[in-house]
Amino acid sequence: MSCHVSEGSVDLYEVVGLLAAATAAGWVDAVVGGGGVLLIPVLLLAFPTYSPAVALGTNKIAAVMGTATAAYMYQRRTELDRSVLLPAAGLAIPFGALGALSASSVPASYFRPVIMGLLITVALFVAFRPDFGVQQRNITVTPRRRNTAILVAGVGIGFYDGVFGPGVGTFLIISFTTLLATQFLESAAMAKVINASSNLGALAVFAWQGNVLWVLGLGMAVGNIAGAMIGSRTAMKRGSGFVRVVLVLVVTGMVAKMGFDQFA
Repeated sequence: MSCHVSEGSVDLYEVVGLLAAATAAGWVDAVVGGGGVLLIPVLLLAFPTYSPAVALGTNKIAAVMGTATAAYMYQRRTELDRSVLLPAAGLAIPFGALGALSASSVPASYFRPVIMGLLITVALFVAFRPDFGVQQRNITVTPRRRNTAILVAGVGIGFYDGVFGPGVGTFLIISFTTLLATQFLESAAMAKVINASSNLGALAVFAWQGNVLWVLGLGMAVGNIAGAMIGSRTAMKRGSGFVRVVLVLVVTGMVAKMGFDQFA
């Protein structure tokens, strides 16, 4: 299918704003996920005449590059459970694509109340459990737990990333920390691999549908990569305690943003 959207005329101030937003989104995404909450609204404001699918598709170019960069940075210094990552990443690609195929038929308003409820629960749980994700827990990771983590990450969250997306990294971090007893830093590293895979599957569909502004998206990818490099280095230097604080702050911001979109 040929591309049916055009970059149009974007002034210098909009370009600078989009690049700055992409860089900030890359940093946030590398640490705890949720970069799309920053970048997608900026794209919608910059191109108000285009459908939301164009914002989602263009965002996926930057997201693929940024999450892949963060995944590479993390795997150099963090031990990753490949017995979970490889099958989950393999599932995230087709289910991310399936979610993208469903994006136009499932209104975002259907997701917001449920996702807001989940994010509030996550924020309260992490806030009132100061040792969660920071200290190693004595939990036996059974094959059942591993298989559950694979299905939750690859199928459930992979599909959600394609169809809507906000909070994917956060949900992956919480899922891995809960099911595999990993610390936040290791969970964030694993989340980037799955997120890169689901982004890739979704991008393929949005590109096939023609819902991608390629020049703009590739430009934003440069900023997203820079933000991802800085964010992953910061997280690895500061550790799981830092990731925990940023996670609570980002989740609070996502809930506020979704609440405004839902009820404003």
